[in-house]
Amino acid sequence: MRRGYDAQTTRLAALPEWVKAGRARFRRSPPEGANRRARRAVTRGPRGPVHPAGRPAGQLYPPRLSTVATGPRGCAPPRISLEHAQLTATAVVLFTADLRVHDHPPLRAALRAADEVVPLFVLDDGVRKAGFDAPNRMAFLADCLTALDAGLRDRGGRLVLRAGDVVEEVCRTVVQTGAAEVHVSAGSSGYAQRREARLRRALADLRVRLYVHDAVQTALPPGAVVPAGSARADHYAVFTPYHRRWAAERLRDCLPAPRRIPVPPGPGSLPLPERRAVAGVSPGAARGGEPEGRRLLTAWLRNGLADYAATADRLDDAATSGLSPHLHFGTLSPVETVARARKAGGAGAEAFVRQLCWRDFHHQVLAARPDAATADYRPRRDRWRTGPAADRDAEAWRQGRTGYPVIDAAMRQLAHDGRLPGRARLLTASFLTKTLYVDWRTGAAHFLSLLTDGDIAANQLNWQWTAGTGTDTRPNRVLNPRLQAKRHDPDGSYVRRWVPELTTLPAGVVHEPGGLAASLGYPDPVVDLAEGRDRFLRGRG
Repeated sequence: MRRGYDAQTTRLAALPEWVKAGRARFRRSPPEGANRRARRAVTRGPRGPVHPAGRPAGQLYPPRLSTVATGPRGCAPPRISLEHAQLTATAVVLFTADLRVHDHPPLRAALRAADEVVPLFVLDDGVRKAGFDAPNRMAFLADCLTALDAGLRDRGGRLVLRAGDVVEEVCRTVVQTGAAEVHVSAGSSGYAQRREARLRRALADLRVRLYVHDAVQTALPPGAVVPAGSARADHYAVFTPYHRRWAAERLRDCLPAPRRIPVPPGPGSLPLPERRAVAGVSPGAARGGEPEGRRLLTAWLRNGLADYAATADRLDDAATSGLSPHLHFGTLSPVETVARARKAGGAGAEAFVRQLCWRDFHHQVLAARPDAATADYRPRRDRWRTGPAADRDAEAWRQGRTGYPVIDAAMRQLAHDGRLPGRARLLTASFLTKTLYVDWRTGAAHFLSLLTDGDIAANQLNWQWTAGTGTDTRPNRVLNPRLQAKRHDPDGSYVRRWVPELTTLPAGVVHEPGGLAASLGYPDPVVDLAEGRDRFLRGRG
């Protein structure tokens, strides 16, 4: 899906000095056995051998050779290693949002191609500078890295942890180990695409191959299915037709965890981060790591999946799988999760797999339109409210003090747990963007500051869907929080759990406390629902 890159078009000046110094060492003749190892590097996909430079028709998502140093007429030269690597081939596996050893195509491909692998994770300066290092996610990440290191050590390996610029650290590791190739999973965000492009250029100048593997972070790769009838269509803009195509596609086979992962002794590593060292973590934030993700998936398949079709919109914890942060960080494989749910079968499995399809849908939209992370996917000429009154309303929303119990319950749960049921996300987003008529980006940023599963594709595009600037075919729908609360929290247990001021109120009153609110220390509504709806419709062009 992405083109190969000609190393002769790179500019050496763009590389750090220490990379330039090591580059000349890659120009000597290939050691004995290099051609044999090159033949071994031909990747085998689900339907047979695949040449690294491309994907034959009908092939199911083999790795893409995104970078190859080219010789005459585009022929790839022999792979060249450093002196100490003459008796062994080394490959680097760059872990990103795929922090697992089960069903990990980049890791398995590297083990097939090389005698030793370097499992590398880089604490990315770019993530920190962009403000995406929210405490709940950093704590979850610490758990994930600890578990990944343990999983690698159980198989004779270890995790190499670095910090800084990802491209520089990958190149540094390549020079230190004499690695001939780097394997990484494909990302869909604009940042992931830019990172891949930079990595492609840098590795090409070092004459090192970059293999980018699809269907690792999603079940189906973005762009694998596109609308028929238009040569320029690069993604689906409506979910239902995408779901039909997605459901008909055969997913790649799941891969078992490797039995042995040989890692060279040389590469140094930073100490693993610890969850307890992260400040500002929500009290109820989820624990991370592959063993925990696999435990939750097994428990969900046994105890929650069968009833999911009937309980998906409930607001209590029993209706949610708790798997979303594990899918975001890749401690669970989306391919394996879909496969195991389908194997369980039934209406609950169908409803659950449909939600996993929504995740892939958002990723394929973002891959084609990276600007949708910050810009309206479908502009509606909105005149969003600004100024002191809008700021006060937005702050009341953040603090769970809007005077609408179900909205306040959800916002308080978000602060305490770093997660929310799907229905609660829809209600709070609709309230902010349509009842209060505050820009969706304000809400999306607050969610990203707290959600453990804060995924750019799912978060931003779900906010746009609810705000009516995204892929919703009914952009002006407004969810009434009182009616929704009575439907999805009929006995009021969700509200009473998170809004203690209202714990004494019975089911018939808890969602509309009315005149009782003041005596209970609960705020009056910040806006009348009808007035808020009229203001939204007037403001939208």
